[in-house]
Amino acid sequence: MTDKIKISIRNLYKIFGARPEAALEHVLSGTSKADLLGQHQHVLGLKDINVDMREGEITVIMGLSGSGKSTLIRHLNRLIEPTSGEVEVDGENVLTYGEEQLRNLRREVMSMVFQKFALLPHRTVAENAGTTLDVRGVAKRDYLIEADKWLDRVGLHGFGDHYPHQLSGGMQQRVGIARALTSNSPIMLMDEAFSALDPLIRTDMQDLLLELQTELHKTIVFITHDLDEALKLADHLVILKDGYVVQQGEPQHILLNPNDPYIEDFVSDINRARVLRVRSIMTPLNGNPVPTNTQGEVGHDETLESLIARSGGEITHSFVVTQDGTPVGTLDMTSLVKALVPRTASEDSARQY
Repeated sequence: MTDKIKISIRNLYKIFGARPEAALEHVLSGTSKADLLGQHQHVLGLKDINVDMREGEITVIMGLSGSGKSTLIRHLNRLIEPTSGEVEVDGENVLTYGEEQLRNLRREVMSMVFQKFALLPHRTVAENAGTTLDVRGVAKRDYLIEADKWLDRVGLHGFGDHYPHQLSGGMQQRVGIARALTSNSPIMLMDEAFSALDPLIRTDMQDLLLELQTELHKTIVFITHDLDEALKLADHLVILKDGYVVQQGEPQHILLNPNDPYIEDFVSDINRARVLRVRSIMTPLNGNPVPTNTQGEVGHDETLESLIARSGGEITHSFVVTQDGTPVGTLDMTSLVKALVPRTASEDSARQY
């Protein structure tokens, strides 16, 4: 991962209807989404979206149905044109692109993994995986070599000559991922890519994506309505409601510090012990000496659940937190227990007064 901003979205609005520019004036004047529809017969899809997506990270955009998440991801490769705003990729505003530049963006810079797999039934698995290179004019013999390489990486060795109907749903989605990887594009867009899969297969696909990301460091934009999936995958989490960003940031921070009742509802049923990491609640050493009266060391990225098991439920224990073998903080079990109790946005507001 780097600090480089790969994708930057600025002041993005999308309004659906016959006169979106005129309707935008009403939105800028404070008209709500419901009033825009009821009084002006226009639908507010996105409202003033501002998000930076860093190179080599997974940015997860989540929200309930109708929140605008799929609309947003389709602005990145201009499958949908905005009413107002900017979308920059590597510092260039893609909304100014002509036809040739836009074609290059879709063929070589961004690949997309769809919810419904979108495989061509008359083509073999290997031919499907090599579709993007085929479209670029790469010879079949060459793109099949590249396709087979990525089919192997996603666990489909030996299935290249099969057809999509001969594969299970999970296997078909692996072909979709292989197709995106075969394109060798630096950006992957994944729109509800795993939501049609059974829970166990879905978990396997999440693990596969994280395994590949550790090796490839793609810039991934992942759409989901599932908070467990979002917390597992995201380096940066963006939560949408009614077309606007309610909260965004590092997932652990959002879980510990919800800033809106809408976010509270999302995180209320989460198993916090299984999701929260030691690094999120430890006390940094900040140059202080490493304490010696502890019950051992714990990795900074371990879950609280694993630490509870290690302590045997004893709340008087404390541990030294390490990162790559170096002490970076401390954590006592009392602080861990407190972290398991959700903090509400109303409590946060009360602390400010």
